[in-house]
Amino acid sequence: MIRIGILGYGNLGRGVECAIRQNEDMVLSGVFTRRPPESVHILTKNTPVRSIRELKDFKNEIDVLIICGGSATDLPVQTPEYVSYFNVVDSFDTHAKIPEHYANVDKAAKASGKIGMISVGWDPGMFSLNRVYANAILPAGTDYTFWGKGVSQGHSDAIRRIDGVADARQYTIPVPSSLDAVRSGDTPQLSVREKHTRECFVVAKDGADLSRIEKEIKEMPNYFADYDTTVHFISQEELDQNHSGIPHGGFVIRSGKTGWNDEHKHLIEYSLKLDSNPEFTASVLVAYARAACRMNQEGISGCKTVFDVAPAYLCRQSGEELRKHML
Repeated sequence: MIRIGILGYGNLGRGVECAIRQNEDMVLSGVFTRRPPESVHILTKNTPVRSIRELKDFKNEIDVLIICGGSATDLPVQTPEYVSYFNVVDSFDTHAKIPEHYANVDKAAKASGKIGMISVGWDPGMFSLNRVYANAILPAGTDYTFWGKGVSQGHSDAIRRIDGVADARQYTIPVPSSLDAVRSGDTPQLSVREKHTRECFVVAKDGADLSRIEKEIKEMPNYFADYDTTVHFISQEELDQNHSGIPHGGFVIRSGKTGWNDEHKHLIEYSLKLDSNPEFTASVLVAYARAACRMNQEGISGCKTVFDVAPAYLCRQSGEELRKHML
């Protein structure tokens, strides 16, 4: 059995707990939290909830630690720190800062002999794999990625960290005309602003400066500054009633050509429609936790991404079973 630890018990942590239950070769060893442990009620019976301060004491009882914090401030600190003690998996999704995060985790992981699997999820993650496959197959072509319509957990978390914000949800929305143009076989040159818009629903604390909050959101680098962003200030009751779900999805499209004179057009499209963004992301994290454990048992260490993991490492089935039923 692969012993999994969960650091952080929000929507993503709860999703990881549910995913572990569906994998017969895994067991939840414990949940670790910054909150008072007695205030956190998990679904798995007879499994302890402990303070994050105790986590390092369990380095011999956890095979893989799945870190369920946010990309804005949690993961840049937590992943390099805890890979010194555990094999870890995170869902770091600030695309522009992945090289920096990789370097920090790789240094710590090589020093400890552990694996740090970063940027695991559906984008980065499954979408990244499909971009790579499509580029390898159709080298003469153009990539397009569209997200949504759906709630971005990372962007919502970034808004909630702004002073004066009590709660928030952020929706990423594809621009329909741009998506239609790509699917028609055209290869338009699209800026990020031409591909998506962002819509934010924000609950402000009493007395907060709404103009300042809106300005900070719209000017936030790596999140909103490059997009047409709309901010709505609403009540907590309205947010809970109309925006409690966490759906998401999107499309990875490669438009390419083959033939001696590029005379034949081809379109590769991979799509996801997710009823629960965190639960799907958690399912990907759990599969890559299996890979991290297996690879480390083979003596592999350092920082890894989805590009470094052979598909067989993700699966419970043996190589023989995969060749018989999946190939």
